[in-house]
Formats: sequence, C-alpha cells, structure tokens
Amino acid sequence: MVSGEHGTSSEQDHLPGVDPETRDAAEGGSGEESAAAPETDAGDAVTAGADDAQSATAEAGDDRSKPESESEFGGATPDHESSSASTDDQPAGEKPVDAKPANEEPAKPRRKTRQRAGSIPDGVLTVEDHLEKILVGTGPLEAYDQPLVESLGLPLHGDFVSPIDLPRFDQSTVDGYAIRAADAVDATRDIPVVLPVAGDVRAGGARPFAISAGTAARITAGAPVPRGADCIVPLHHTDRGSSRVGVRVAPRPGQGVRRTGSEVSAGSTVLPAGSVLGAREIGLLASLGSSRVQARPRPRVVIFSMGSELREPGAHLAHDSTYDGNSYMLAAAVRSAGAIAYRVGAVGDDPKAFRRVLSDQLVRADLVITTGGISDGARDVVRQTLRALGTVEFNDVAIYPGRTQGFGRVFDERTPIITLPGNPVSAYVGLEVFVLPALRRMMGRTPFRRPMVHAVLAADVSSPSGRRQYVPGIFEVTHRGAKVTPLPDPDALELSELARANAFIVVGEDETALNLGDTVRTLVLDRPY
Repeated sequence: MVSGEHGTSSEQDHLPGVDPETRDAAEGGSGEESAAAPETDAGDAVTAGADDAQSATAEAGDDRSKPESESEFGGATPDHESSSASTDDQPAGEKPVDAKPANEEPAKPRRKTRQRAGSIPDGVLTVEDHLEKILVGTGPLEAYDQPLVESLGLPLHGDFVSPIDLPRFDQSTVDGYAIRAADAVDATRDIPVVLPVAGDVRAGGARPFAISAGTAARITAGAPVPRGADCIVPLHHTDRGSSRVGVRVAPRPGQGVRRTGSEVSAGSTVLPAGSVLGAREIGLLASLGSSRVQARPRPRVVIFSMGSELREPGAHLAHDSTYDGNSYMLAAAVRSAGAIAYRVGAVGDDPKAFRRVLSDQLVRADLVITTGGISDGARDVVRQTLRALGTVEFNDVAIYPGRTQGFGRVFDERTPIITLPGNPVSAYVGLEVFVLPALRRMMGRTPFRRPMVHAVLAADVSSPSGRRQYVPGIFEVTHRGAKVTPLPDPDALELSELARANAFIVVGEDETALNLGDTVRTLVLDRPY
C-alpha cells in the first residue's frame, strides 16, 4: 500500500505480530506476486498499541461489527495510502507506485515507530493516525449466508468448494447425432455412412438413453450423451435424416462431448476466500447449485447533514437558506461503494433534536456519517453533543481541505460515527480518505485504501506546509502517458469544481509546491479497486 507523499522516503512498514502471508493477502499480494510494491512514508508504521485498541473496541461493540481476528486488522495495515497494484491492472501510460523486483523476498514483519513529517505541528494527527483510529473502531461485520444475487460486489468469506461435478454428466456441446466413432470411420461426403436413428435425446428430457453399435440418436446441445455413444456428429456433417441419417464426415472419439467434471470437479475450490462476487462469479456459483453464499453484509450507513439553513432539493428557499447537497453526495458515494445508504437529510442546529434523531436512527445503522457542525463554534451542534457523550474525539488532522475530523462510538449500541466537515469538498475528501476505507474493512474488501498511480503534472500546484493536500484534478491517459491537470483554483473548495474532477493530486505535508512536469501521486476517483 502507499501512504507517503511525493518526495518522502520509500520504506516498507509492518504491523508487529502479523505474518507476511496474511499481511500480503490483505494488501494485495506479496512482492513476488505484484509488479508494484508499496511505497510508504517512514512515518506510516502502525503503532504497537493498535491491537490493544482493537481488542477493547471489539469487546465493547455489538456482534455485527466485532472483528473476527487480530489478523483481519493487522493484515491490511491502515497506515498505507493504497495497496500494491499489478501493472496488468493499470491502463496504458499509467505507472503504479514504485515497482518491486519480482524475485524479491517479502520483508519480515518488524516493530517500527511511526515518524511524522517535520512540518506537522505538535498536537495535530497525521492522516494515518486518524485513519488508524477509524479502522480499529470499525471491525469487519459478521459474515452469514446471503442470497446469491444480493451478494453482488461482496467478497466470499471462505473458500467456495464445489459440491458437484460440472458438467454432472457427459454432455453434448452441439445439436447433432450421437454415435460410436468406429461406426462412421469410413464416412465421406461422396459415400456417407448411413445409420438408423434409434430416438431423440433432448436436454431436460430426464429419460436415460442408450444406443447399440451401428445406430445413432438425434441429440440437442446440453443433453446427456447416451450410453454406447462416444462422439457427436454435428448437423452440418449429416443429411439431417429423421429415421436414418447419412454421416458425411468421419468423426473423432470424444468429438462434441464435454466430459463429466471436465470444467469443475466435485470437492475442488472454485473461488478462494476474498474473491469479489461479480456477475460471472455469481453465474458460476449458481451453475454449481448455490443459491446462498457466506459473505459479510453490506454496512448500513446513516447519513446526516447538519444546519438550520439546509433545505431538501425542490423545497422553497428563504433568503438565507440553501439546498442540502452533502447528504445526497455522501449517500450516492456510500451506495457506489457497495454499502446501504440511509439518508436522513438535514437536521437543524438544535442539540436535543440532533441527539433524538441520532438515537432513533441507530436501530438501522452499522455506521453513522455526519457532515457539518464539528468546528468549535457556539452553533456547532455535532461537536457539542457528541463531545458531551465522552466517546467521540474531535482532532485537528494534517489534511487539506478538512482540518477538523471526528470519530468515536455513540450510545449503548456503541455504533461507530465519523464526523466530516460541512464544506462539500472537505466532506468528499474525508469520505475518500477516511470513510471508504472503513466501509471496505466492514465488508472485508481489500485493499482498504484506493491505490495511487503516478502521473505527470500539467500545471503548477502550491500547497500549505504541514498538511497533506488533496487537489482536485482531471486525470487522463494520452499517447504520451498519464497526466493530471489540477483545477484552476483548488482553494475555492466549490462543489461545481469538484464535479468536474476525476482525481485527487496528493501533495505531501513537507511540500509547498509541485511544478509542471513533475511526476506526482494521484488518486483516480470512481475507478473500481
């Protein structure tokens, strides 16, 4: 995975006590299997106390979100910006972050103290610090049997072992005639071999059938090959006769036949644990008789926007009100990530009302996301209300935009809550950097964080010192390679500009400028990973 920024040192960090195979599996493969090894900041090592915090969180949480093992957290260290990515998955012109020699041995796990960029002020969390808190506090949801189609986009919880052979019987691959190849060895177009037709064999006919030497049976594709036959002569190699058929081309034994178990044998592993179920995988499992699979459920995510000035789209606007775009944006992103979004909408600046609505919504929430109301002002209801609970922390994080971030668990349900800033661009950056990794962890998806790619910068970028900036840009692959163009005014933090972007340019905490032509780390948005 990648977590450092352009210009920082490249060094692999590991969670203490996690075996390399588990770690590599969660991060997307070992160095031997991946063409792009992770590049990390020296400051990105996970602290040794993460396992203790994970244990405490699991004991306090409900069963639905309890982590199943230490390795599930440790195996996907939350301190990296992305997983290693195979060059096979990169569009032409893109460079995955820092390739690693294919024959290099996986590094041994070791304890390492996380370092910080020198420009980050004391008391300010790094991006990795805050993400670690979130990933420790949002364990994988408990897996259970789910309807096959409903599992689309979810990873298998365990290996899928085929209960049957596929095909279950010797099967015809074409419409034609089932015969013994030896009976038509002398067949030619000029002198066809004529055989009596003993009957019809149709797919789904359910009646076993057999032929004797010197006879044929008309057969449809998908039907079981009758006993006594060892090949299928396709229709275009015959005269298509009904009671007698002339075979015009000598067949080969086994021609037109799929043998029992030739595709999948009973007892074999068809899909390994962690395989994400797409349309093709679901079709395969259904063809093997599975109507349900073991998978972690989609997280149920409740989404609030905070502010008395907010109105639902289509409602009448007063002179000082505005439409709520944030909750729609976040709900759409959550759904796109494969989770279930419950959009509560806008809640006014009333602490009692917020607390009541929050409490009411927890019955259907595995995770709560709020946007707005987390600064330190008198009307910042989310911060006031949640801080009073004593279970939610608000911190300054070395990220731009969106310095203030919050995370914790609320009420007796101990439901995790992530609080994001109210500015729509800041909220979306927080969603990308903090929320999506949490959702993927809850679903058992890896890597947690979106992989980065290298691209050539098409214009100069300036950045504040001491904060990791995510600059909206337009990423494209041209005949000259991958390039990314920053939007004209990233400091404007306007949703209309964000809607034009398809990428974030990542500028490190110790960097204040990137120049035209530099190779920069880029998060390509909306790309499956």
